[in-house]
Amino acid sequence: MQALIEVVLPVFLVIGFGYGAVWRGLFSDSAVDGLMAFSQNFAIPCLLFVAIMRLELAVLLDGWLLLSFYTGATAGFLVGLFGARILFARPWPDCIAIGFCCLFSNSVLLGLPITERAYGTGALEPNYAIIALHSPFCYALGITVMEVVRNSGRGLRATAGRVLRAMFSNALVIGIALGFAVNVSGVPVPGVLAEALDLMVRAAIPAALFALGGVLYRYRPEGDLRAIGFVCAVSLILHPLIVWGMGTAVALSEEAFRSAVVTAAMAPGVNAYVFANMYGCAKRVAASSVLLATGLSILSVWMWLALLG
Repeated sequence: MQALIEVVLPVFLVIGFGYGAVWRGLFSDSAVDGLMAFSQNFAIPCLLFVAIMRLELAVLLDGWLLLSFYTGATAGFLVGLFGARILFARPWPDCIAIGFCCLFSNSVLLGLPITERAYGTGALEPNYAIIALHSPFCYALGITVMEVVRNSGRGLRATAGRVLRAMFSNALVIGIALGFAVNVSGVPVPGVLAEALDLMVRAAIPAALFALGGVLYRYRPEGDLRAIGFVCAVSLILHPLIVWGMGTAVALSEEAFRSAVVTAAMAPGVNAYVFANMYGCAKRVAASSVLLATGLSILSVWMWLALLG
C-alpha cells in the first residue's frame, strides 16, 4: 500500500488533474493540444537529449538488458497482431495497429517518473538505455510491417524511404540522435545552453503528464471492449511477464531488471493512438486502450512494484 501511495498515485494524480480540468471546462482542447505539442516536440526531446548526452555509453552495451526488454516488446506486437486477426477477425492493417498498441509502452511519461519515485534518480540509466532505442525500434517495426502490408507492390526502396522519413521526422528520435552525437563526439555544451536545457527538462514530465490527462478525456471507450481488454492484458501483464522471464534467464543486474520490468509494465503511450490515426486503422481501439490501460495500470504497476520488492 505504501508503494501505491508514495510512488504510483502522485504520477496518476497529475494525470487526473489534467483529465479533471478538461472535463470541467477549466482547460480547453486547444490548450491541451498546445501543452502536448510543447511537451512532445520540445520539452521531452530536450530531456532525452540531455539524458543521452550524459549517459555512460557502457550502459547501452548491456545487450542482455536490451534483448530482455525488446524480446518482450516484439512478442507483445506479434501476440497483438495475430490475436486481433484470429480472435477478432480484424483486417490486417487494423491488426498491425492493435499490435503496435501492445508494443509501445509509455516508457517516458509513465516509466521514468514511476521508476524515479520507486528507486531514485540514480536508477534511471537503464531506462534511458531502453528509451534511446524505443521510438526508433517501435516505429521501424510498426511502420515497416504496415507499409509492407499496404504497399506490397511498391518495392523495398520506397518502403524503406517511408520508414526512415516517418522515424526521423519524430522529435523524440531527433532529440535522441542529437544526444548520441554530442556524447560520442565529446563536444562540450556551453554553460548557458546547458542551463536553458535543464529548465526545459524540469518542465517536461509534469507538463506532459497534465497534458496526457487532457488527451485521455477525449478518448472515452465506445465499443470494441473485447479488443480493448485484449490490448490491456498483453500490455500490462504479458509484456512485463516475458521481460521478467528473459531478465531472470540472462541474470540481469537488479537495477537493469527493475527498469526493464517497470518500463514493460507501462500502459500504451499516446503514440499508439498517433500510429493508428496516421494510418486510419483501429483508432477507437487504440484510443480507448490508452485510456483504460492507463487507469488499470494504477493497480497493475503497484503489483509489479510489490513483486520487484
